[in-house]
Order: sequence, then C-alpha cells, then structure tokens
Amino acid sequence: KDKDKDKDKDKDKDKNSSQFQSFPQLHKVPKTGVIYATSRATSNGYTASDRNWSNMGQGAPETGTLPNAPQRHFNLDIPLDDVEYAPVAGDAELRGAVARYYNHLYRANKTSQYEADNVCIVPGGRAGLTRLMAILGRIQVAYFTPDYTAYEQTLNLFARINPTQYVHRDVNEALMPSEEFEFQTVGRGVSAVLFSNPCNPTGQSLEGEELQKYVHIARENNTILILDEFYSHYYYDGKGIDPEDGGLDDDSNWPKTVSSSLYINDVNTDPIVIINGLTKNWRCPGFRVCWIVAPKRIVRMLSSAGSFLDGGANAPLQKLALPLMDLDFISKDTWALQRHFRQKRDFLLRELSILGLKIALEPTATFYIWADLSGLPPPLNDSLAFFEECIREKVICVPGVFFDVNPGHLRNIKRSKCISHVRFSYGPPMHNLTLGVKKIEKVIKKWSGE
Repeated sequence: KDKDKDKDKDKDKDKNSSQFQSFPQLHKVPKTGVIYATSRATSNGYTASDRNWSNMGQGAPETGTLPNAPQRHFNLDIPLDDVEYAPVAGDAELRGAVARYYNHLYRANKTSQYEADNVCIVPGGRAGLTRLMAILGRIQVAYFTPDYTAYEQTLNLFARINPTQYVHRDVNEALMPSEEFEFQTVGRGVSAVLFSNPCNPTGQSLEGEELQKYVHIARENNTILILDEFYSHYYYDGKGIDPEDGGLDDDSNWPKTVSSSLYINDVNTDPIVIINGLTKNWRCPGFRVCWIVAPKRIVRMLSSAGSFLDGGANAPLQKLALPLMDLDFISKDTWALQRHFRQKRDFLLRELSILGLKIALEPTATFYIWADLSGLPPPLNDSLAFFEECIREKVICVPGVFFDVNPGHLRNIKRSKCISHVRFSYGPPMHNLTLGVKKIEKVIKKWSGE
C-alpha cells in the first residue's frame, strides 16, 4: 500500500511538472531588472507597506509632497465625455501643453516651433517605446551598455529590427565621444539609435556641445535618435541660484534641465524623437501618462500603431495632468525636486563610500548611483550574490548584469562587464535610505568577518 501511495505521489508530481505547466506554445518572457529584483524580494516576504524593508531598487521617485514644492491638486470630477475613449494620439489640450513646454524651455526665438500635432500621448514610457519599435522598418537599431533594462526586450519585439551594440573603446568612459559616435553610426550604417539621457543607471548626462553634435550627426546621416529623456529634471549641477537661496523667483530663473530639442533645426524634418512623461519628472508614475515628441509624420504613424497596440492613454488622467503642465508650476516644482533629491544623493554617496563601495561615476543627474562592488570581499563582489545577501537582510538593489543590454541574447557574453556593479536608487524617501545603509553595512560586516 505504501508503494502504491508513493506511485500516486509520483503521478501527481508528473502532472505538476514543467512539461505540463510550461505551455510549449509560448516563449519565455524574462523579467526586467526592477521587476526581477522586486519578485525575488516578494518571495522573501517583501511588501511595499513593510517598513522593515528598504527598497533601494525601485525605478520610481517618491510621490509625496516635497518641502516647499507647489501644491498638486489630484481631485477630479469626471464628466461623461471623459468616460469615452480618448483619441489614440492623446487629448488635444494636453498635446498642446506639452508642445508649449518644449517651445518655452528649449526653442524660444527659434523659427521652427512644436505644435500639438508633434506630440503623441502614450500610456506609459514602455508603451511609447513599443509604438516606436512597431513603426520602424527593417533596420539596424543601435544601443549602449549599460542602459535601461527594458531596452533588452524592447529591441527584441519585432523581427524587422536588428539590434546592434555601440562598443566603448574605453569600458570606463561614461559617455561615448561624438567623434566615436559618428564613426560607429556611419561605419555600421545604423538607421536609429536608442538611449537614455541622462543615463539610467549611471546618472551621467550628454549635454551642451556634445549633445548638439549628436543631433547634428543624426541630421546629416538621416539617423533617427530616440532619446529617453525621462530624468531631464533631475540635475544637480546647474548654475542657477535656487529661489530658496536668494535667486529670482520668476521666469528668468529656471532650474537646469536638458533636452535634445534645444538643438533641433526643424522640428518636422530633423530625425529626433523624444520620449518623456509624468512618470519621473512630475513624480506621477501611476498616471501612466507619457508622450513622444517627434516630426508630425512620425506622430501620425505612432497614432496608427497605438490603434492596435494599446488603444491610447487614460482619458480622465490626461485632463488631470493639465495643471501639472503649467510653466510656473513646473519651474517651482523642479527647484523643489532638485533641492530634495540632491540631499538624498549626497547622503547615499557619502554612506556607500564609507562602506567601501567605489563610485567612479558620480551622478550629476537621475536618482541612481552606479556602485562598484569589486573592492568588497567575495562573494559580495558579484552583483547577483550581493543582491541575494541584501535580500536576506531585507534591502533591495538591482544587479548590474540587468543593465548589460543584450537583445535576444545575440551577443556572446562570457562574463558581463557589469557583473561587479549594482544600481542603488535614491528615489524612495530618506528614511528608506538610512535603513538600507544600515542593512548593507550588516551584509558587508558578515562577509568581512567582523
């Protein structure tokens, strides 16, 4: 009888085995870095409401009220008209407000100005990237590493796209010089380039003359630049004087922000596509209201793609976003944002250095620190092992290997150049960071024999 019971158990195991559960009709869909890290933490008991956990892996900023920031009003009465679908390209009023934002900040006194038809509202950044990939032809699309983890899946969505990596001759350089960018773009015959600026995860920014040269190279070679500018308000090295420190509190004194739109000659012929939205710069990730700014012909194609991919963004929340696009609000809110996040950046840089983590690239932008673990005792010098040890102590980070973008795993990587790095986020509130530092110290002491 015992043997029969064992046989029955074995049959049950077979029924629940991977061959019955894997659904061979489907292909494996890997998790992006943040989702993987959060999933592993959840399997170890993490919940967002548990204050014993420190989530320094999150890719979103804190969403609460910041000190001395202008008030945000999130009350909304929804008229029946807004219960209907919104236009696939977005609410016309919001599209116009986004165009005014770029014209005011970056295109004052320029003949070529953005209009509402240059803006496509999309339900989140990744949905926007998917629309962009859907309209590209059979071309090579270049990318850099390290860069945003979701690019790995984005560049592998459609068989028409052939992803190709731009290789840094110096693996330690933060940004590729424009001369090298031109050499690789022309030499490879690349038709489009996708990258985040400022860069997630390193916090480095392509700006000024170098950014202008990138735009010029794209224009001269008819190469589409797809610039992910989601962190364009998170700058900490601006020369302007904060109104809190005596600077002028008017339209003549804006905090530092960066956008490639400053260097575009003609908004309808230059092949520059910008993706941005409320997620990071406006600290409203739950809205899922973002936008793509591009030549009008590209926007029309994006609208067509949206009609079968996602159907468009949430109608009521597009209306709720309108006050957030007021230019005076944006100026005051960005000053408060930079003031607050600079304090968190400086705290985390100092504390991580004390713990023995090296930061070769001090972030001038974003809310991330790209930390080098190579000076830590084994196995902590491996980002995956470091991550697992941190999870045991209830602190989350993102292993660097996820930023070594490899679409379709086409590149043969024996050992990732990002294996000894992790990304720490100072997006969450300060109490989260102070708790996290204490937990990381405990991890390091454990493996240092202290």
